[in-house]
Amino acid sequence: RTQAAAGVAGVIKMVMAMRHGVLPRTLHADAPSPRVDWSSGAVELLTEAREWVPGQSGVRRAGVSSFGISGTNAHVILEEAPPMVVETTGPSRAVSAVPWVLSAKSEKALADQAARLFDHVSADAHATATATDVGLSLTARTVFDHRTVICGNDRDTLLEGVRALARGERNPGVVSGRASRAEIGPVFVFPGQGSQWLGMAVDLWDSSPAFADSMTACQEAFSALVDWSLTDVLRGTPGAPSLDRVDIVQPALFAVMVSLAELWRSHGVEPAAVIG
Repeated sequence: RTQAAAGVAGVIKMVMAMRHGVLPRTLHADAPSPRVDWSSGAVELLTEAREWVPGQSGVRRAGVSSFGISGTNAHVILEEAPPMVVETTGPSRAVSAVPWVLSAKSEKALADQAARLFDHVSADAHATATATDVGLSLTARTVFDHRTVICGNDRDTLLEGVRALARGERNPGVVSGRASRAEIGPVFVFPGQGSQWLGMAVDLWDSSPAFADSMTACQEAFSALVDWSLTDVLRGTPGAPSLDRVDIVQPALFAVMVSLAELWRSHGVEPAAVIG
């Protein structure tokens, strides 16, 4: 028995079935039980593997049940992830995320400033101001201890974040904090294996020259030691080895972390220490 891992094999099996778009044959059940009315409902045994055609929603879903010997039952519903689009016509030059930075002497003053910014930018008179225009204008303001950055790819998303800040509501694109007056500088924390994902760092590679230069330098250094391409691995190019391989993920993470550090340094942020 797999004890605490009961059901994991079923999850892995269904994830692989989703990946390949194939429903595997039902094992150890060649003859349907005569105690079940198979003519009613849509449940059936699969006597052979078949293509898994998505339903009306266009998305494959599956249920995995785990029945413990002590009577514990668990049920997990899986849904396939959206397909990843691999760029084949060169890097995208779409506008990357734009930060709007606000600061004030208190949390209330910060919220009040957000309300004024929302009214100003959303007014008809400033309808032509782009997200980048607003972000650039905000960089000229005096910096105080209570600070917030609102991030978004477009004007409407940024305005939603500003409105949430003004109302004291949570928003995934809004990060707030209070500056420390300590003498020590920032510390960079580098994560280890397990923090990777397919497509990691691709957007930065395509949009940040400082980051791209560092990644390219790492790729050139790797080329004398390995038979795979760093950019192909991160982009998930057909034929590239898996990012989950230990001998690949560790140098890939090293390259990404070093390049992130170079990106911060290009913006004037020098770490007092690094860990990880």
